[in-house]
Amino acid sequence: MSGRTILIVDDEEPIREMVSVALEMAGYDCLEAADAKQAHAQVIDHKPDLVLLDWMLPDISGIEFARRLKRNELTSEIPIVMLTAKGEEDHKIQGLETGADDYIVKPFSPRELAARLKAVLRRAGGQDAQSPIIIKGLELDPVSHRVSINGNPAEMGPTEYRLLQFFLTHQERAYTRGQLLDQVWGGNVYVEERTVDVHIRRLRKALGSDYEGFVQTVRGTGYRFSVKV
Repeated sequence: MSGRTILIVDDEEPIREMVSVALEMAGYDCLEAADAKQAHAQVIDHKPDLVLLDWMLPDISGIEFARRLKRNELTSEIPIVMLTAKGEEDHKIQGLETGADDYIVKPFSPRELAARLKAVLRRAGGQDAQSPIIIKGLELDPVSHRVSINGNPAEMGPTEYRLLQFFLTHQERAYTRGQLLDQVWGGNVYVEERTVDVHIRRLRKALGSDYEGFVQTVRGTGYRFSVKV
């Protein structure tokens, strides 16, 4: 994983230091910025592989800075992970609507942070994009497009495969049916939202009794993939 550079943007020096130590231990190179102006200079000069961006900054908000990065074609492809103490659902939605790739609420464990950033970098492409994803005996290999459970092949259709791949790289977050349609089917395809339910049932069946519980129904929202059954 060495060689991937993370820009940490937070006005609190102890937070930057703690995050930097954790990420360097995980094999990342780190840059730091205390505000959006410093962050912009770091982005232009060093083109980091990912920006870890605090919601609250002293000059312009992290949300506004994220929007600026996404509007500029030179920086629009850089993944952004929002870091914030605000846990309310509307803040999460607002953060993700800027184009941010993930959202981590303080306090968090260093291991969780490193795992979430690794997943975002994998989705964004690069040297990690083709690595198999292995979760408790469940393995998805993006090169061969095969899924196995404890070494045994798991048979599933192409839509179920894409759903599982999305869930494995977006764990512990609830998604609406509409969000899953956009991410798995694509925004230009018109499919009824209830179609998602059909494919969720098929995915659970393919995963079998030991693993179907990882695909959880979130009442009033949609679905989440979690190993915390």
